[in-house]
Amino acid sequence: MTFLKNFINVLSVASISFIFLSATFAFIVYFCLLDGKVKSKAGVAFIIVGLILATAGLWFLPMFYLSIAYFLSLWGLATLGPRLWDSKTGLWLLIAGAGGFGLSLLDSNFKLIAAKPDNVPIGAMIFLLGIFTWIALRKAYLNDRQIAAGGMTFEKTETNEKLFVWPDLVYTEMLCMIALTIVMIIWSVALRAPLEEAANPTSSPNPAKAPWYFLGLQEMLVYFDPWLAGVVLPTLIIVGLMAIPYIDTNPKGNGYYSFRERKWEIGVFLYGFLVLWSFLIITGTFLRGPNWNFFGPFEFWDPNKLEPLVNVDLSELIWVKALSMPLPKLWIIREAFGLGLILLYLGLAPAAAKGPFRRFYLKMGAPRYYVGAYLFLVMLALPIKMVLRWIFNLKYIVHIQEIFFNI
Repeated sequence: MTFLKNFINVLSVASISFIFLSATFAFIVYFCLLDGKVKSKAGVAFIIVGLILATAGLWFLPMFYLSIAYFLSLWGLATLGPRLWDSKTGLWLLIAGAGGFGLSLLDSNFKLIAAKPDNVPIGAMIFLLGIFTWIALRKAYLNDRQIAAGGMTFEKTETNEKLFVWPDLVYTEMLCMIALTIVMIIWSVALRAPLEEAANPTSSPNPAKAPWYFLGLQEMLVYFDPWLAGVVLPTLIIVGLMAIPYIDTNPKGNGYYSFRERKWEIGVFLYGFLVLWSFLIITGTFLRGPNWNFFGPFEFWDPNKLEPLVNVDLSELIWVKALSMPLPKLWIIREAFGLGLILLYLGLAPAAAKGPFRRFYLKMGAPRYYVGAYLFLVMLALPIKMVLRWIFNLKYIVHIQEIFFNI
């Protein structure tokens, strides 16, 4: 049991868990939604990546743990394939998840964090997120199979059914209201309200955390400057969500669940929401402890734990470490490599329009393509910066303190 706890603690490290979640997402899409096979080019590529992780584990033990979890996930999801969307499989997954969570509560360190009144609803929302995502993808897979066979979608068979507001809908809503009232009464009796003392400017909580819906932004502060993490990126998230109906004008999939007819659109959205945004919230809620240090789910939150994080800029890596030269005083020379790298990154959109994504450019037209492409590049900048931070302790690609401009 101790080994299993240590194994989970290692897998929960931000860099390890992010790679594992990204790989698991890719396995689900390929093996369970697109009916992919291990004996294929993509399957061989997955195996090669796993072997690379196992080889890296010879020098870095957490990567070896990651390779074990990677191959278990690969084997399990490839074996399940479309059966992942069977109702019995979903029920067993729910039972396994609930059972694992219940057993974890036997550990005092896990219970201390997961059973906090503040965190109980967040844990419940994680389960609900998994349940409703599974239901939606199950309906999408079943509809795709019906469409491929020349049949009708499940939603189309419901169009002839009528639901009267009275008494059907009102009666159902009344039952839901009664059930929810009972749940809230039991909740309020069983859990103490997470009230704290009056605000004291001389005593700050450690760690000082924002409400759960802002914890993703707070976690982003580890990787980006405040003006990016707190202003620019949230604004682009809102603008991007508003722009989706104007960028994605594909009429297929409207009014019914489908994945194959909108693979890119749904895949990018689910990855951005489940793997990126939900990952940041869960990490900030359950795995960030005193001094904003990282702690595993079965690890004691020791306020005396010290993990110094060295901040290194790209200019230092190139001028000082690679070229063995002092940093130039003129910022445009000092940050020339970082600025050039940013320009090259922004140039990926027009380059892709002439190369692998030309069909999207011709299909969408220039305005919609470039808006969508640059929103995608901004989203992709988050995992790229996270990986650079974990591997090289890279804080800023461009650090112009003279004008307070940092990326």
